Amino acid sequence: MRNLPTLIFCIICPISAPALAADLFDHFEGTWDTVLSCPNSNGALGYSYKFPATVKNGILHAEKGEPNKPGWLAINGTISSDGSSSLYADGIVGAAPYAVGRRPAGTPYNYHIEAKFTDTSGIGHRIEGRPCDLSFTKEK
Repeated sequence: MRNLPTLIFCIICPISAPALAADLFDHFEGTWDTVLSCPNSNGALGYSYKFPATVKNGILHAEKGEPNKPGWLAINGTISSDGSSSLYADGIVGAAPYAVGRRPAGTPYNYHIEAKFTDTSGIGHRIEGRPCDLSFTKEK
């Protein structure tokens, strides 16, 4: 009889642990509108893009343009259960006037993004390089 609580714990925990882990990220799951805005900076023209992102199991993926072609951008990373997020952007310059240093179209670039999410929105900013802000709005 003394081992009954231990037995019940051993039976219930493996079953409920995955469900509990999934519940931690459920409020971020879905499709998000992403807006990336970068003002004029260091001789480069400013720009603003709107593109979709998806969040599944706490992992965000956003993509704009055709992969590995000029103008392409992908943002990937994780969202913690408290909404804090560390994202990473990989892109390819689309047009030299919009790139710091007027790097030619086709030049790869990348940077880190720090962001914070709530159930319905998020904000972030670029860590390295030119100043850029991101906003995220969850689709209903």
